[in-house]
Amino acid sequence: MELLVINAAEVRQLLPMAACMDAMETALKQLGRGEAQNPLRSVNWLPEKRGILLAMPALAEEAMAIKVITVMPGNHGTPYDSHMGAVILFDSQYGRPLALMDATEITAIRTAAVSGVATRALAREDAGDLAILGTGVQGRSHLQAMLEARPLRRVRVWSRSEASRADYVRWASQELDAEVEAMESAQSAVTGADLICTATAAAQPVLQGAWLSPGTHINAVGSSTPSTRELDSAAMALVSHFVDRRESTLDESGDYLIPLQEGAIGDDHIRAELGEVLLGRAPGRSSDDEITLFNSLGLAVEDLASAQLIYREAQRRGQGTKVEFGESAED
Repeated sequence: MELLVINAAEVRQLLPMAACMDAMETALKQLGRGEAQNPLRSVNWLPEKRGILLAMPALAEEAMAIKVITVMPGNHGTPYDSHMGAVILFDSQYGRPLALMDATEITAIRTAAVSGVATRALAREDAGDLAILGTGVQGRSHLQAMLEARPLRRVRVWSRSEASRADYVRWASQELDAEVEAMESAQSAVTGADLICTATAAAQPVLQGAWLSPGTHINAVGSSTPSTRELDSAAMALVSHFVDRRESTLDESGDYLIPLQEGAIGDDHIRAELGEVLLGRAPGRSSDDEITLFNSLGLAVEDLASAQLIYREAQRRGQGTKVEFGESAED
């Protein structure tokens, strides 16, 4: 039995943003129709909560996958990404492991791709003034996704590090031929923007409701634990709140749970899951002045769909490294 090993560079080649966005839309619709299973992920903390080991399974009729990944916020500023791990793809007929893939690149691309899908579904058609808070992996991949989702008139970026902001501007110019303005504060970055992506490792809010303009769409991806958040309670009270999965939001989202505990929002604050909007089962944006938020925690069905796309393309192109794995029934 052969296992196909696909490294980070190959994942980048095999999972282009536009194709990933289409795959994410399909996966979220499948989940909304009940054609895929997405159990809550297993969260295991290191001592003093300095890092997390996550196990994220997903099952569909044709394939299964599990992502095992570490989240280490302290890695910022080191040679290592904050999210590292592997995705294993299985067939669902025999349960054979088919491929082992780098999870860092899959997470980077598919997270932004889902935000791109949400932007296409929820942002105003004329939205094109983008602010990105965060200059790390997700800050970069989100610029790629937003360029696919909407024609951009202006792009501003902010992070706490001046050097990181300058490096981001150079990267965007060289790699994407995109002009980006580096801003000295989060407020100056988002003032007047109609698209905002928060992709930070902040434990406390970096985006305040007082800064938001009518008609803005926000993609929030940086917080994934009940004790951390990127939006303050005033911002959460202003927005029409869309999520990737209600169950995950109620269990894990500090952006939702903290203002709920403070009484700033009610139990009915979640408008709909993104998949419900894509299927036409729930309305999306209701007016040009409405402020919409897509709160993304990341779902294993997104990793499963990404892995299937990568595996198919790797087979078609003859990429990846084949490794003998396990024994056949005849041995």
